[in-house]
Amino acid sequence: MPLRLAIVGRPNVGKSTLFNRLAGKKLAIVDDRPGVTRDRRFGVGTIGDIDLELIDTAGFEDVTDESLEARMRAQTELAIDEADVALFVVDSRDGITPMDRVFGEILRRRDKPVILLANKAEGKRGDAGINDAFSLGLGEPIPISAEHGEGMADLYQAIAPYSVEHEFEDGEAVEKPVQIAIVGRPNAGKSTLVNKLIGEDRLLTGPEAGITRDAIPVDWTWDDRAIRLVDTAGLRRKARVEEKLEKLSGQDSIRAITYAEVVILVMDATHPFEVQDLQIADLVEREGRGLVFCLAKWDLVEDQRATLAMFNEEAARLLPQLRGTPVVALSAETGRGLDKLMPAVFKVHADWSTKVKTRDLNDWLSMATQRHPPPSVGGRRIKPKYMAQTKARPPTFVLFASRADQLPDHYRRYLINSLRESFDLPGVPMRLTVKSNKNPFAEGEAKSGPAAGFAAKAASKAASGPSTGLRAKTKAAASAKAKAGAAAKPKRAYVAKPKQVGNPKGRTQKLARPGVKPKRASRTSASSPKTKR
Repeated sequence: MPLRLAIVGRPNVGKSTLFNRLAGKKLAIVDDRPGVTRDRRFGVGTIGDIDLELIDTAGFEDVTDESLEARMRAQTELAIDEADVALFVVDSRDGITPMDRVFGEILRRRDKPVILLANKAEGKRGDAGINDAFSLGLGEPIPISAEHGEGMADLYQAIAPYSVEHEFEDGEAVEKPVQIAIVGRPNAGKSTLVNKLIGEDRLLTGPEAGITRDAIPVDWTWDDRAIRLVDTAGLRRKARVEEKLEKLSGQDSIRAITYAEVVILVMDATHPFEVQDLQIADLVEREGRGLVFCLAKWDLVEDQRATLAMFNEEAARLLPQLRGTPVVALSAETGRGLDKLMPAVFKVHADWSTKVKTRDLNDWLSMATQRHPPPSVGGRRIKPKYMAQTKARPPTFVLFASRADQLPDHYRRYLINSLRESFDLPGVPMRLTVKSNKNPFAEGEAKSGPAAGFAAKAASKAASGPSTGLRAKTKAAASAKAKAGAAAKPKRAYVAKPKQVGNPKGRTQKLARPGVKPKRASRTSASSPKTKR
């Protein structure tokens, strides 16, 4: 099995940056301000040839009251107890602070191996802090830079002795867990719901809004099925999000929706279907994920039956694209109605993964078109011909019909809703693509007329090659004979006719008579210049 490491230390020393470096990807949110990480975050990673199971923890605070910082300290102590080795991270540029010394004393009392890391040691600014770290009495500090990846070879040498007992053993194939994301507005009760489901205080909860910042995955088993619950930060409207940290938390929550299979939308039962709830539900439908509505804090509702009926009516009116989505009313504080949540989730997951036989689809298509025929567009009726399912998760169908580009949207919605009712797939997002078969006569109709006919005949003749019939052979023989006769017959030579010298005619004859003189010299010589007077 992999070696489990807990990354601990006071706030803003680079624990989440080291977590991302060892994990090989940006899983934890990193920011310059202290106290960004609050919950324990698990991840897998490697360093060299050693497989690691990483635990990112909140910054250690020396408080023991009922405040948020005290609850964060309790989460850090649980991580140390679960880990095989603790990586104690200090800031080499700030040196050893009193908080580091208090935390060092706590780690010294624990029966856990501790590796001291002096982070931010790039350059010469961290030399004094590295020498000061010897005073903690936890061994020689290892200078590293989690941001730039320096000192990872020294860290590997320090971890290697503890990995001998944790060599990886081949076992049975692990079942892939069902990914379930729990989303909603801030302070809707998402973390409380996760803690109640798994039966332990895994996540920080409290009356403060916005406690959760990272998307925290929690592995769980329900009814012998592997499940990964992902608790996300509360999503607010973009117009109200101003801080950079909240933007990063929102992006992490949206990423969790993208990679989930089923999404549980947690809403406050006293104020359901706010604008943000509708936007989240629409985002889940556009991403093609299964959806379950969860009405939390149900113990605060007085008239529960009327409220539930009104909620169902509002859901059908405001979200018609998700008609039939299951609604579970529960109280995570008391546990009432909690047993109905997971059966509804797995019902949606089974519907989301369903595959319908092609024969059943075409039988349904015939009945659906008979009950409600497609409309006529431009005086010509659209004729659905064939239907098949191309993939599941979500169910995606393709319909072949004539003049598919002119099928109205309302008839497409009718087909999707009829599919949900006929095959018992309520609330599941569906994709329906309408295509038309290729018409082999479409090009011939576009190029009609005698010229097109002659061109087509010539093209077919050229493509078919030379003919071998009797008529073609006779034509070829006659053509060859004519060419041979023309080549054998000699051509007549061209002889130029001689110019006539004697017996001149016209004016030339008159001027040639003896005793006749021209009237003007200009008539006899065209080249003589004219005189001006």
